Amino acid sequence: MPIVVDIDVMLAKRKVSVGELADRVGITPANLAVLKNDRAKAVRFTTLAALCEVLKCQPGDLLRYEPDDPGDRDSAAHESGASVPAGSSPS
Repeated sequence: MPIVVDIDVMLAKRKVSVGELADRVGITPANLAVLKNDRAKAVRFTTLAALCEVLKCQPGDLLRYEPDDPGDRDSAAHESGASVPAGSSPS
């Protein structure tokens, strides 16, 4: 999946354990592990907001887009109905 979760990076930077973060965010350590290990299909904005609040970071510090192949950006935009002018990529 082209969305990569970098919670482990922020955990290390903030010197917080998975168990402590789960307690402070209000989710189970198992659900946090699913997010941390890139096995989640979705994340609730309330959970993302709580993670950002506890870790004192922005959503972009936890999530990043990494296309599987160079054609992913154009095909994703077309699938979503967005128009992409020839010779440019979606912003």
